[in-house]
Amino acid sequence: MPFLRTDHWRSAIIHAPLEELIRNGSLNGFPVTLLPDPGDHRFLADPFGLWRNERLYVFAEAYDYRSPKGTIDVLVYDRTGKMIEQKQVLQESWHLSYPFVFEHEGETYLLPEATASGRLSLYRARNFPDVWERVDAFDFPAAAIDATPLYHAGRWWMFWTPPGSKDERQSTLHMSVADTLCGPWEHMGLFLHDRAGARPGGTPVIVDDQLFLPTQDCRGTYGKGIRLLQIEGLERGFPKVTPGITLDIPAVLRRSFGDGMHTLSKAGQVTLLDVKRVGVGPRRHLMNIRRRLSPL
Repeated sequence: MPFLRTDHWRSAIIHAPLEELIRNGSLNGFPVTLLPDPGDHRFLADPFGLWRNERLYVFAEAYDYRSPKGTIDVLVYDRTGKMIEQKQVLQESWHLSYPFVFEHEGETYLLPEATASGRLSLYRARNFPDVWERVDAFDFPAAAIDATPLYHAGRWWMFWTPPGSKDERQSTLHMSVADTLCGPWEHMGLFLHDRAGARPGGTPVIVDDQLFLPTQDCRGTYGKGIRLLQIEGLERGFPKVTPGITLDIPAVLRRSFGDGMHTLSKAGQVTLLDVKRVGVGPRRHLMNIRRRLSPL
C-alpha cells in the first residue's frame, strides 16, 4: 500500500441477484444495504454468503489496522434486511480473508485465503455458522490467493492466483481441476496475465448458459474494480478465457466509496460486494509503529 495512503473498505448488499446485474451490465437501479461500519481504521471486506432457514449469512474478512492479520466474521440478516447478529467465526495465527462459503452434498464448507500459512486450507462446518474444522484430506498443491471453487460438468474447478511477485498477485489467473473436492488437483496452467482483470474476485455464475467469473481490475490501485471473464470449454476439459465487461461501483456508493471494488458474490436473490475509499494521512503508519513497540 502506498505511503500515507490507506484503503478503507465497506461491504454492502445489493437487493438483486447477480444474474440480473450481469444481464443489465450495471449494478445500478436496485436498493443497497451497507454492512455496519466496524469503526476507526477497521473494515469488513470480501463478503460471501448463503441463505439458510430464511436468514442470510454473510461471511467477511474483519480487519483492524492495529493488528497484523484478518479474521472471519459472520453477519446474520433476516428476510427484511435487518441484521440479527455479528460475531467472529474463524481465527488463525495467520491472516485470513476471502471467505468463500459453499455447500456440497449436505455439508457446508469455507475456503478462506490464507497465503501466510503456506497452504490453502478447507474448513467444514461442525456447527454452522460458527464452529469450523479443517478438512485434512483436502490437499491443494499451492498456497493459492483468492481461490474460487466451482463444481461444473461433474468435476471441480479452481480459479486462483499464485503467491508470487506483486505483479503475479495482481494480474494472473491459474486453473486447476479435480474429480473430487479434496483432490488430487491437476494444475492446468496460467490462463490469463492481465492487470485489468485476472485475479478472482467473487463467485462464478452461469447466465443464459454462459459462465462468468468476477475478477479484480488492479490497474493503478489494488482492487480498482470488477471485470467479468467469460469461461468456456470446461465441459470438454479445454478452458478458454475471454475478457468481458467491467462493472462500475454502484452510483449510490460512489460518492463515499468511489476508489475501488474487488469482490462481487452471489447469494441467492441478493448480491454482495465491497467498495473502498483511499484515506490520506499517517495514522496507519503510527498504528504500525505503536504495535511493534508494544510489549508482547
